[in-house]
Amino acid sequence: MTKNYFLTLMFFLFFAAAASAQDGKELGFYPNPVSTGKIYVTSKSSLEKEVTIFNVLGKQVLQQMVSRELNISTLSPGVYILKIREGDASITRKLIIK
Repeated sequence: MTKNYFLTLMFFLFFAAAASAQDGKELGFYPNPVSTGKIYVTSKSSLEKEVTIFNVLGKQVLQQMVSRELNISTLSPGVYILKIREGDASITRKLIIK
């Protein structure tokens, strides 16, 4: 069963890297690593963004619509996968919480 989680995670990361290379150059976030309990999403537009955070096993741990700021203080320290979607653009990045 652990092997299935590992394969799923590897597939997700590969797909995310390929998708991120194609679009989403105007989307981003900071700081990373984060120790303040908040991240700030950057974009060229003022549209709301869908932010989804997954743990390393691929389980969704947070999903929220934001315009700029996201409170992540409820998440434990560790490594996560962060996906930001705005309209047709999206990015997927590694998020480190200290």
